[in-house]
Amino acid sequence: MTEIFQVLGIFSMFISALVGFFFWLIQRNINQRDAEEQRRRTARQQELDQREQVRYQHELYMLKSIDAAIALGEATARAVQQIPDAHCNGDMHAALDYAQQVKHEKKDFLNGQALHIISDNSVSGDGVRRTYD
Repeated sequence: MTEIFQVLGIFSMFISALVGFFFWLIQRNINQRDAEEQRRRTARQQELDQREQVRYQHELYMLKSIDAAIALGEATARAVQQIPDAHCNGDMHAALDYAQQVKHEKKDFLNGQALHIISDNSVSGDGVRRTYD
């Protein structure tokens, strides 16, 4: 009778070890998939961060180009106004006034956006101070 219990004990230990081994294989497979997914997510996030940086640089250069075009237009309008033989009509003066108005509105808008970002997002809900480059 004790031999039967010993055989059943050994058999149950063997079954337990076998089940444990299969669970270990399944867990290892899950961990490998998770690691691969994490690598893919990290690579995707780096790609998105790079695209965001390129977009930021593009927008910055667009703003600088707009500022340069307005400055060139203002300088040209003022230079033409100084020529005695040039007959500047009201359109030149109106265009110069409009260019200055747009320039100031753009500056006010960008200042407002910067103030909004600084005041609303400088400290997050978790108490960590965020910085903006």
